[in-house]
Amino acid sequence: PPNQPHRGEIAKMMTRVSHRGQGAASALMRAAEALAVEAGRTLLVLDTASEGGASGLYEGLGFTFAGEIPDYALKPHGGLTGTRLYWKRIGPPALT
Repeated sequence: PPNQPHRGEIAKMMTRVSHRGQGAASALMRAAEALAVEAGRTLLVLDTASEGGASGLYEGLGFTFAGEIPDYALKPHGGLTGTRLYWKRIGPPALT
């Protein structure tokens, strides 16, 4: 949107369970961040499931926890799960 040219959103990054813990997700996130900086973005936002999500990964990559929304999405096998919201400043300082 016109009022958000500085912001990028990471949406639905997933790794196979068999590939977790091998650095693939971290490498993908670093590449996405580099592309966002090249595109002039200074802020990234994302969300992850409260239960079984990737909170540890994102916090390890420097994202800041902003809050949690309960009952945000349907689980694959039924029921609802919350989502955790994160943000991270990237690239050169934002204009004020």
